[in-house]
Amino acid sequence: MATERVTERPDGSTERVVERDGGTTYVDRGGSGLGGVIIGIAVLALVAIVAFFLMTQSRNDTARTSAVTGAASSVANSASRAADSVGNAAGNAANPSK
Repeated sequence: MATERVTERPDGSTERVVERDGGTTYVDRGGSGLGGVIIGIAVLALVAIVAFFLMTQSRNDTARTSAVTGAASSVANSASRAADSVGNAAGNAANPSK
């Protein structure tokens, strides 16, 4: 006949022992669940790292867009001033009265 006993430890883990008539003893030790907590912390850290990189990338895209917009505006202003200068030069050439 088999006898079975279950022992619960203070850390929350359990141990199940089954003894059979032939002298064979089976011991089944349950875990304390600490592995799940460690995996949870690792997943949380991974999510935080991914969020940090996504926010950094978004800031870089915004800065790049602002730089391109500023450069385009500067080129447009320079072209406008050049056109004004060419117009003034053409006007001066047409009126040599000065």
